[in-house]
Amino acid sequence: MQINIPRGTQDILPGTVEKWQYVEQKMKELCERYQYSEIRTPIFEHTELFLRSVGDTTDIVTKEMYTFEDRGKRSLTLRPEGTAAVVRSFVENKMHGYAAQPIKLFYLGQMFRYERPQAGRFRQFVQFGVEAIGSKDPAIDAEVIALAYSVYQTMGLSKLKVVVNSLGDKESRQAHREALIAHFKPSIGEFCHDCQTRLEKNPMRILDCKKDHDHPLMKSAPSILDYLNEESKTYFEKVQKYLTALNIPFVVDSNLVRGLDYYNHTAFEIMSEAEGFGAITTLCGGGRYNGLTEELGGPEAPGIGFAMSLERLLAALEAEKIELPIEKKVDCYLVSLGEEAKDYTVGLLYELRQAGFSAERDYLDRKVKAQFKAADRLGAKYVVVIGEDELQNNKINVKHLETGQQKEIELTNLVSVLKDFGAF
Repeated sequence: MQINIPRGTQDILPGTVEKWQYVEQKMKELCERYQYSEIRTPIFEHTELFLRSVGDTTDIVTKEMYTFEDRGKRSLTLRPEGTAAVVRSFVENKMHGYAAQPIKLFYLGQMFRYERPQAGRFRQFVQFGVEAIGSKDPAIDAEVIALAYSVYQTMGLSKLKVVVNSLGDKESRQAHREALIAHFKPSIGEFCHDCQTRLEKNPMRILDCKKDHDHPLMKSAPSILDYLNEESKTYFEKVQKYLTALNIPFVVDSNLVRGLDYYNHTAFEIMSEAEGFGAITTLCGGGRYNGLTEELGGPEAPGIGFAMSLERLLAALEAEKIELPIEKKVDCYLVSLGEEAKDYTVGLLYELRQAGFSAERDYLDRKVKAQFKAADRLGAKYVVVIGEDELQNNKINVKHLETGQQKEIELTNLVSVLKDFGAF
C-alpha cells in the first residue's frame, strides 16, 4: 500500500532545496550584519504559552493549533508561531540580565497550523523571524522593518509594499475599543459568529475578519489613529521619520490589524504587488509587543519582531521571475576503465574530498561515454580518466570540460594540481 504525504505538507526535493538553502544563508548573513543571533526553541511547547500570549480569541488558538496530550497528561502544542517561544526563552533563561542589551535574536524553523491549504500556505511551513527585546526606542522598530525589507531586496524582489500602523498603548487601545463596540454593537447580528464573539473580548480583531471584510461598517469603523494619545502619536511619528530617513517607502493603513493579541504600538506588513502572485499578498508581518514578557512571568522588557514565510518568499520570487544564482558544481569527476581502476578511484575520490574538493565517480558500471555524460550533467569542472595504462605509468590527462583543454600530469599529483587553479 502506497502511503502519501499528509495534506498541507510538502517534500522539498533536490533541485529545489538549493533555493531554500540559498535564501536561508542570505537571511543569516543579514542577521549577522544587524547583530541578531540565532535562537532555537522546541518544536512543541506547553499549550498555556500560546493561550496566554497569542490570545484565546485568535484564529490560531481557536481553530488552527495542533494540540495533543502526552503520556504525562500534559497539554502540548506544536508551535504555530515563533514569538511566544522566543519570549518564553528570554524570560526562562533570564536574558534580561545579559550585559548586551537589547537582546536581538532570529529564528528559522517549522511552524504548524491547521488551516485550509492553498497556494503558498501549508499546515507545516517554515518561518524566519527576528525579535528585539529590551528597548522601547522607535529607532529599533525602524531597524526591524528595515531588516525585513532588506531580506526581500537582497533576493532581488522589487514589487513590494510596506504598510505600517500604530495600535497605540493601553490607554489608546481602551478608548478605541469602546468606540469600536459602540460602532459595531447595533448591527453585530449581521456579522459572522467569530466577530460576534470578538465584540466584547477583542473588538479590534473584527477589523481583521476575512468573511465580513466587505461589510459597510468595516469602511466606516473608527480609526485607531484618531484615538492615539500624545505619547503614542509621537512614538508613531518617530517610527515614520526613521523609515523615511532609511529610504524605505511605506504607506500608513489605519485598518492594519495584526492577528495576535500581544501587539501594540507599531504594526507592519510587507506585501507583494507582483502580477499573478495571488489573493493573499502578505509576505511578512510584525509589530511591537510591550507587556508580553510580563505576561509570561518576566520583568518589563519591551519587544518588537516580525515573521516571514519562506514558502511565500519563494512564491514571490517565482511571480517576479527571479532566478537565484545557485550553482551546483562538481570540481572533479573520475572516469574509470576496468576493475583495477574502479577500485583505485575509491581511495582517490576520498582523498579529493578530504582535500576540500567536490568529487564524484561512477557507481553504475557505465561505459566511458555515459560516464562523461554523467560528469557533464553534474557540471563537473575537471574530468580525469583512469585505466590500466594510467595506473601502470602514473600518468593521467586532466580535462577541463568547459574549454576542452587537457593537461598530462602524474596521477599521484592530482590533488596538488587541482589546488593550482592556474593549471588551465
